[in-house]
Amino acid sequence: MKTIRTVQAMAAWSAAHHREGVTIGLVPTMGALHAGHRALIRVARLSCDAVVVSLFVNPAQFGPKEDFARYPRKPKADATLCRKEGVDVLFAPHVDEIYPDGFQTTVSVPRLARRWEGEQRPGHFDGVATVVTKLLTLVRPAAAFFGQKDFQQAALITRLAEDLNLGARVIVYPTVREADGLALSSRNVFLTPVQRRAAPALFQALKAGRAAILAGGRSGAAIQQVMRKVVGKESLAGIDYLAVCDPDTLEPLKHIRDCAVLLGAIRIGRIRLIDNLLVKC
Repeated sequence: MKTIRTVQAMAAWSAAHHREGVTIGLVPTMGALHAGHRALIRVARLSCDAVVVSLFVNPAQFGPKEDFARYPRKPKADATLCRKEGVDVLFAPHVDEIYPDGFQTTVSVPRLARRWEGEQRPGHFDGVATVVTKLLTLVRPAAAFFGQKDFQQAALITRLAEDLNLGARVIVYPTVREADGLALSSRNVFLTPVQRRAAPALFQALKAGRAAILAGGRSGAAIQQVMRKVVGKESLAGIDYLAVCDPDTLEPLKHIRDCAVLLGAIRIGRIRLIDNLLVKC
């Protein structure tokens, strides 16, 4: 496995492999890799000739009161995992490589970003869109692989790649979960044992919403109330949002017709958990 730390070297590697007709798969990450990332790497490995994993904790997507400084960083363990999974390139640039002196450009996908995570974390999706645009133009992958856990992010990046003709197919892989349903996340390591036992409340709420829809429920407000009731039973959990949305626009649905995505974010102590379920009627 080759480790690349500069933008210039990453672009040169990509250009050389494109000339040879190599199809490249990109798995963008912020490190602290877990089984969810491993699943993405394996799908990329099966789909492409060469796999690049980017490891970059992106300061532009963190707000001033968010956890950038304490976000988990495990570079040695991440490199070991990538090496074991047959990754060809680990792209691990310093912040100054991605955002050099004088950098001032921002990429925005305003309609998909305005609700839910975008409302809770102002500026977050501009930071995501900007860094992903840079990664896609540097690596020039045939396909880029993202997890469904971040449903809004995946929808936004899919639109970004299409709108800007960035040349990459965006592949969204199903959420990887713990045995009790908790979606894998690098931040889960911060949960205390008591908080960890409370954390599946979000997935339980989403499942209750899905069950209500499959039982014939069609009112978005009623399904939302079902989910809120489940989370409300967990005293440690506070709700940021629980929503019933159109999967394409992410706008809230008053009436569910063919399908819906259930989006949720809760807080347990200082830890914020997000999750979703896609439901077809």
